[in-house]
Amino acid sequence: MFHLYLASLLFYTLNFLKLLRTRLLFYFSCQSLHFTFHIPHTMITPVAPTTVSEITKPTMNTTVTPIAETDGPLFPATLISPEVIAALPQDYTIRPLRRSDYNRGYLDVLRVLTTVGEITEEAWNKRYEWITSRNDEYYMLVVCDGEDRIVGTGSLIVERKFIHSLGMVGHIEDIAVEKNQQGKKLGLRIIQALDHVAAQVGCYKSILDCSEVNEGFYVKCGFKRAGLEMAHYY
Repeated sequence: MFHLYLASLLFYTLNFLKLLRTRLLFYFSCQSLHFTFHIPHTMITPVAPTTVSEITKPTMNTTVTPIAETDGPLFPATLISPEVIAALPQDYTIRPLRRSDYNRGYLDVLRVLTTVGEITEEAWNKRYEWITSRNDEYYMLVVCDGEDRIVGTGSLIVERKFIHSLGMVGHIEDIAVEKNQQGKKLGLRIIQALDHVAAQVGCYKSILDCSEVNEGFYVKCGFKRAGLEMAHYY
């Protein structure tokens, strides 16, 4: 009788151990799947990779900002007068300033007008970003020849006032044309284009400073003497 009891106890013990082993294997298998995939194991049928190329690689952010987004025009080109565009010499274009104009001779054209200094591309980019952050205050345009080289430039800076019912005044500045391009009326077209932009954005007048030698030129552009310029240099 005692032998039958021992046999029965051994039988149940072995069955219990088998059941315990099965449950432990299942438990650790579930834990392994959850740790590896970070989602419930019931949603996954894991398959081991058979080749090195099938091994999952870390996901990398490969998003690249298109050049068009970083080198867009300083202001909408639609503000430039179609009549001015049509009056340019053949193969010449007039357009808003771009960031990449650093490499098209923009600063060299300004040197025809005054001192510029040695400006690195990094310094140029910082100033350009600041100008773009001013949104609708700076309107700088360039004239390019048939080889996409800048040969002329001019700027319109919009000043917001309290007078004249919160009116705006356009300041035309830095008109410059490369010396070997003078005589093609490029300066006239730049002035006309900037004057048109000023009217389009809502300025009630445009003003500029010039020497007496150039007064006749600006009279032809539609301007008239309206005072005397005073300056205090630092």
